[in-house]
Amino acid sequence: MSITRHFSDTRTDTGRVRILIRAGLVLLHAEGAGWQHSSQHHSVQDAALELAMLPEVSPELYASAISDLEQQLARDGHAPDEPYSGAA
Repeated sequence: MSITRHFSDTRTDTGRVRILIRAGLVLLHAEGAGWQHSSQHHSVQDAALELAMLPEVSPELYASAISDLEQQLARDGHAPDEPYSGAA
């Protein structure tokens, strides 16, 4: 059984972006009025690049999503697709 972890969830007036982690994959879900996007990636960086290329994503939503990702990465100290090097 694969457990899905919510890594970040960003909501603005123009849409929502969720980054989820499952079995070593990064899942990107983005949506707004009249559109939605879902994709799988091998890293958070790849998901962020995909998000940047989506024409429906407003600059405000993109900036908020990237800010949320940076804050989560700072809290965790590593990307979810990278080995954790902290003490257990």
